[in-house]
Amino acid sequence: MDLFTMSRDVELKKTAPLAERMKPTSFEELYGNESMIGEGSLLRKAIAQDKITSMILYGPPGSGKTSMARLISDVTKSEFIQLNAVTSNIKEIREVIEGAEQRLSFYQKRTILFLDEIHRFNKAQQDGLLPSVEKGVLILIGATTENPYFEVNGALISRSLVFKLDPLSEDSIRKIIGRALVDDDKGLGDFNLTLDEDAMEILLRFSGGDARKALNIIELIAYTKTSSGSITADEILSTLQISTQRYDKNGDQHYDVISAFIKSVRGSDVQAALYYLARMIEGGESVDFIARRLIILASEDIGNADPQGLILAVQCAQGVRMIGMPEGRILLAQVTTYLALAPKSNSSYVAIDAALEHVRTHGSESVPLHLRDASYKGAKQFGHGKGYQYPHSFEDGWVEQQYLPDALTGSTFYTPKPVGYENNLYKRFVALSKKL
Repeated sequence: MDLFTMSRDVELKKTAPLAERMKPTSFEELYGNESMIGEGSLLRKAIAQDKITSMILYGPPGSGKTSMARLISDVTKSEFIQLNAVTSNIKEIREVIEGAEQRLSFYQKRTILFLDEIHRFNKAQQDGLLPSVEKGVLILIGATTENPYFEVNGALISRSLVFKLDPLSEDSIRKIIGRALVDDDKGLGDFNLTLDEDAMEILLRFSGGDARKALNIIELIAYTKTSSGSITADEILSTLQISTQRYDKNGDQHYDVISAFIKSVRGSDVQAALYYLARMIEGGESVDFIARRLIILASEDIGNADPQGLILAVQCAQGVRMIGMPEGRILLAQVTTYLALAPKSNSSYVAIDAALEHVRTHGSESVPLHLRDASYKGAKQFGHGKGYQYPHSFEDGWVEQQYLPDALTGSTFYTPKPVGYENNLYKRFVALSKKL
């Protein structure tokens, strides 16, 4: 490396974004996903012993995929080469493979290829890696924000370990921000800044588990702030261009808005539901939190009146994790509008609570003998299963027999409502009741 290149690299480190400068330089500084990469984990031991195998790191932006690869490069004795699938091509891959083959043949030295955004490679490009990975010429570390089981060739997946990184916890992001604020060398220590708790809460909510987002906001405020001191909630909100009325100091707005959202969907007011959804999205609410509420709504308030609602809500939760924001807003809006306009029934919700209340109040009753497990040796001598009638042996797959314990015969917990699809269950319920 010549003096010009060294000078350029030094200058780039000084002018690099805060998120880049604060990349961890040791595993102790790699916050989050401790169960996977923490001290004593199998992956950590494999890295320490330089015995890693090909792997795919799958996780949302800012969860530490690139940082982990960089730390591996510091530890390993193998040749470490980093490429980005967006800017690389087949020619570069072939050159890497040729170099890896020579290194292995002449020096018995392995080569690790870190391929960022591996999902951006097409099938032919991914196929070009396969023989070298299969033979062990290359150890591949692929990083992707997309589900690798959808976006990476099955052959590569089968020869790699897939590690799923979760969004960073609020505690992890707090530590990263705290380190950046006091680090005089790489961080913002010279600015003498602190972050008040209200500002921290808003920043954590907005970042959604992405440390890079949080650091970018802090950096922008630091460079535009005219004095040292505390970074306030208003400064965070102003930088995010979010109204200061979004969330109040004690978080009441957070709970009020989600409450209004739930009640609007339950009340079938699609316009109000969309408005409160927009409030939450614009306010930086966690999309996972919104998606979870939609799943609960689909079961609690729509239920069997439209069972498709629950399927869509679960698919929405999976979808927003796959594609992230801002595109995830479209999925949230689709399911919100569907659930708001769907027929409503809380029969299942009422039924399970009624059954639970009975169990808690009266305890457990004995299971009728003919329903007890008769599969083990000696069960018959206790009378287990005796007299049980197999419904499929009868017309319409139904036969009259007792299922509830003796003390509960005739009890009713679930009564379907004659609304939407649940009307079909209601008719079946009435018909079966008349046979008894």
